[in-house]
Amino acid sequence: MRKTRSLAAQQFERILLIKPSAFGDVLHVLPVLVKLRARYPQARIDWLITPENADLVRHHPALSNVVLFARQDYAKWNRVLAAGTGLLKLVNTLQSAKYDLVIDLHGQFRSALFTLACGAPVRIGFDRPIRVTPGQGWIPTTRHGWRGAREGSWLAYTHRIPIVTLDVHALDRYLWLRPMLGLDNGPPDLRVYWPAEADDWAQAWLRSQGIRSFALLVPGTLWRTKHWHEDGFAAVGRYLLRQRLGVILVGTKREQARCQAIAVACPGVVDLSGQTTLSQLTALMNRSTINVTNDSGSMHLAVALNRSVVSVFGPTNPRWVGPYDRSDAVVRLNLPCSPCYFRRLSQCPNDHACMKQISPEQVMERIRAILARTGNASLAG
Repeated sequence: MRKTRSLAAQQFERILLIKPSAFGDVLHVLPVLVKLRARYPQARIDWLITPENADLVRHHPALSNVVLFARQDYAKWNRVLAAGTGLLKLVNTLQSAKYDLVIDLHGQFRSALFTLACGAPVRIGFDRPIRVTPGQGWIPTTRHGWRGAREGSWLAYTHRIPIVTLDVHALDRYLWLRPMLGLDNGPPDLRVYWPAEADDWAQAWLRSQGIRSFALLVPGTLWRTKHWHEDGFAAVGRYLLRQRLGVILVGTKREQARCQAIAVACPGVVDLSGQTTLSQLTALMNRSTINVTNDSGSMHLAVALNRSVVSVFGPTNPRWVGPYDRSDAVVRLNLPCSPCYFRRLSQCPNDHACMKQISPEQVMERIRAILARTGNASLAG
C-alpha cells in the first residue's frame, strides 16, 4: 500500500465510485456520493453500476455520469465473444476517462480489476478481512457476513480504509471514508431522485385503480432464507384491507410467482409485481402510507424516502443491515441461531425457525404502533 501525503489535502477532478450492486448497498453509498460532491464541487463524479440498479442514482444531482456494467450479459457462456467485446469496451471507457481517484466500495475481485484498469494514481477500498476469534464478543456465525474486502481485492488499492469494528451499520461503514478524504461530518443524506415521468405514471395508475391511501407489500428478496412466509404476508394484507387501505403487491419479475400466491390468498390486493421500473416503484412508494418487507432493497428505499416501513428479519443482523436509524421497524425473534447469514435453506439446521415462527399478529402489532406514531391512528384498528 502506497504511502503518500494526506489525501485530505489533495484535489481530485475525475472520480469514479464503484458499487455495482446490490439494491440496498447502492442506497447505502448515496451519502458518500453527496459528501464527495460537497468536497469536490467541480469534479466529474461517475458511478460504475449494473443496469438494474442504475435508476437509483442516474437522476441524482451530485452525479455526473453512470457507467454501466452489464454483469449478467458478460456471464453468458454462449455469448463469449460478445461478452469479451463488451468488457473490452467497458475497460476502454474507464481508461479514457483518466480518473485520478477511484473508490471501490464493492471490494471483490472483479471490482478490483476495474479499479486497476482505470489506471488512477489513487485507488481506495476497504482493508483485508479482519479475523473473528472467540472472546471478541462477536457472534460466532459472523464468519458468513461482511468482514472486509474479499478475494484479494485489497491488493489493488493504494489506500485502504481500516476496519475498526464489525458491529456497525453498513451505511456508517461506508462513511469511514470521511477522514481519509476530508469529507464533512454532517448527517448522511439518503435522498433519492427520480424523473417526473415516473411521478406522472404513479399518479395516473393510482387514479385508474381508485386507490388513495395504500400499503405496499414487498415479499421478495434475493436470499430465500430472508423470505417471510407467504401466509404471513397474505394475513397482513387482509388486515390492511380491513383498515380501508389499498394494498399493492410489488416486486421484480423473478418474484411474480410468490406475489401471485399471496394475491390468491388475499382477495382485494392489487398485484403489480414485475410491472414497474425502479423509478416507478420509487414514485409509487413515495406516496405510500406504510410498507411491509423482508430484509431487502425495498426496505432501504422506504427509509431513503422517509416512508413508514415494517421489516421481518431472520438470518441477518438488523444492527448491521437493518432500516437505518429505524430499530422499531424490525420484527424478529431472539433465537440463538440468528443471525446466521446463511443464504440457502439447505444450510439451515433449524427448519427456518427464525422466519417461520414469526406470526402475522406480531407484524400487525408493529404496523399498528407505527401507524399510530405517524399520525395514522385511525388506520391502526
